Amino acid sequence: MEASEYESVLCVKPEVHVYRIPPRATNRGYRASEWQLDQPSWSGRLRITAKGQVAYIKLEDRTSGELFAQAPVDQFPGTAVESVTDSSRYFVIRIEDGNGRRAFIGIGFVDRGDAFDFNVALQDHFKWVKQQCEFAKQAQNPDQGPKLDLGFKEGQTIKLNIANIKKKEGTGSPRARPASTGGLSLLPPPPGGKTSTLIPPPGEQLSTGWSPVQPAVAPGTGGATESWPQPKPVTAVTADIWGDFTKSTGSASSQTQSGTGWVQF
Repeated sequence: MEASEYESVLCVKPEVHVYRIPPRATNRGYRASEWQLDQPSWSGRLRITAKGQVAYIKLEDRTSGELFAQAPVDQFPGTAVESVTDSSRYFVIRIEDGNGRRAFIGIGFVDRGDAFDFNVALQDHFKWVKQQCEFAKQAQNPDQGPKLDLGFKEGQTIKLNIANIKKKEGTGSPRARPASTGGLSLLPPPPGGKTSTLIPPPGEQLSTGWSPVQPAVAPGTGGATESWPQPKPVTAVTADIWGDFTKSTGSASSQTQSGTGWVQF
């Protein structure tokens, strides 16, 4: 059994009224005010079904479900279903008995929302029918379908926003380190450095000093010389500072050893 033979339900409304309508003399459209709205010819349930591409408006009895009339719809909007010009709750449908006889009757809904659902159900069904027809055509002729053109048109440009990347450039050649003899490099002294001195106690004076001596040769430097500060012999030391040590050792001049520069006590 093909899928087109299945019948699906699109919409069900529990209450609908059927009216006899006068023949339309002109093409100005139907008007519900010309009907006897207070005297409907029939009242019951409305059900919309779909079988393939055709929708069916069925008027059925509320209790037994017996079919009162049926209106096949093959196109919407069209002559099978028309809206009236003076209200959104009333429509004119074309019913058929299956033997070729047709008649136009008026239907109306008590609630405006039911009329809206009736209209939307038919619209959605025929939108689906249109899509199915387009898919079938594309399947038969795939080369005739719309192609996606990603090429640039004549004169068309594209703009890209890229973050600016700044290249760090050097301001000059790298500063050369001072070459040292013998492969030994010394760090320069800290700026503002001062030589530590001894502070004598209050009331006493101590005079000391440093004098450069001959540069000593550092072992393992390949003959490189570097200045090494040597202490200067103490010129004058009072007896109160050093006590009995000065008395026992003699004068300050005899306390130094030649060639070393260090003070012995």
